[in-house]
Amino acid sequence: MQVRSVWTPVAEHFLPTDQRAIPTGEIRSVEGTPFDFRESTPVGARINDDDEQLRFGNGYNHTWLLIGGGRSADLAAEVYAPGTGRVMKVLTTEPGLQFFSGSFPDGTFRGKGDRFYPFRGGLCLEAQHYPDSPNHPGFPSTVLRPGEVYAQTTIYRFSLI
Repeated sequence: MQVRSVWTPVAEHFLPTDQRAIPTGEIRSVEGTPFDFRESTPVGARINDDDEQLRFGNGYNHTWLLIGGGRSADLAAEVYAPGTGRVMKVLTTEPGLQFFSGSFPDGTFRGKGDRFYPFRGGLCLEAQHYPDSPNHPGFPSTVLRPGEVYAQTTIYRFSLI
């Protein structure tokens, strides 16, 4: 079963990774790639495309770079589940949004309610800084010096249509 949600991130770029899911340091445009969700698109519409990044992640396991991230709790993504009418909006001050498409559970992982989690049976959206930032000088710094304060806001807002 694949996730049938439709989502739209507010992002024009993502971070490509190597085979171990570690960002390479490149910042890549989503334009013309299976990573372009600027218009509402079913999550599984392009998940099996012949794309090196999708092969590395066995689907999506990447960070999208948010437009305006870091200033205020801006809209980062909206997910809509057509079968239920559920909507989830993610707002955050973080500069990135990690999207994992549930591509590693193989149907043998037992979860809540003693139910098995199927392959691509869900998704995860995690607001964060760019992964592996200390090793990529072109990424925003994640260094927190003595006396500095780290604060961020992430809001997950749920509704029904």
